[in-house]
Amino acid sequence: MSTYDEKTSNLSGGAIAGFVIGGVLAVAGIIVLLMWALPRYGVYRQGLAGEAELANAEYSRQVAVREAQAKKDSAVMLAQAEVERAKGVAQANKIIGDSLKDNEAYLRYLFVNNLADTKDQVIYVPTEANLPILEATRADKATGGK
Repeated sequence: MSTYDEKTSNLSGGAIAGFVIGGVLAVAGIIVLLMWALPRYGVYRQGLAGEAELANAEYSRQVAVREAQAKKDSAVMLAQAEVERAKGVAQANKIIGDSLKDNEAYLRYLFVNNLADTKDQVIYVPTEANLPILEATRADKATGGK
């Protein structure tokens, strides 16, 4: 006999059965361990996914709040700029109004000067009673009495 045959013949049927039973028990133990661990791992994984979703929602909320704050700040600054512009217009109007007070000759000069730009337009000139002179017959003549 060869040495290999001698070694295999030294293993008795009980030793082989012990290895087989040990292997079956090891596989059964692994299966039981997996049956116990996999549901717990699923719960753990869902917990991590929930935490990640919560963190994402919190980040999205912070972004929305900061965007809203930026819009508010922008609106406040635009309003302040509009107020400053209105103050400038009011000051300019006051300066112009003050300069035109008791300066009727200059106003007439501007009126006559601007008549050159009013080609083929009807101009209503206020009278002393602040009533315009209406030229209804002029418009009637222009259309040929139709």
